[in-house]
Amino acid sequence: MKFGVRKPSLRKRLSARTSVKRQLVHRMGIKMPKGYGWIRNPKKYAYNKVYRRTTFDLFSLLKKLFK
Repeated sequence: MKFGVRKPSLRKRLSARTSVKRQLVHRMGIKMPKGYGWIRNPKKYAYNKVYRRTTFDLFSLLKKLFK
C-alpha cells in the first residue's frame, strides 16, 4: 500500500475518461448509483477506500492552496 503523494500520470487520466469499456457501460445505462461500488466489486472497493485515505493528489493539494 502506498502512503503520501500520488504520482500524476496524464496518460492514465485520459485513458480512464476515454476507455471503450467506460463508454459502453455509460451508453448502455448499466451505471450503478454512487456509493454502490461495494456491490459490484467489494475487494476493489475496500482497496480504493484505504488508498484514497492514505494518499493525496498533487493537483488537489495545489487547488486547496490557491483557493
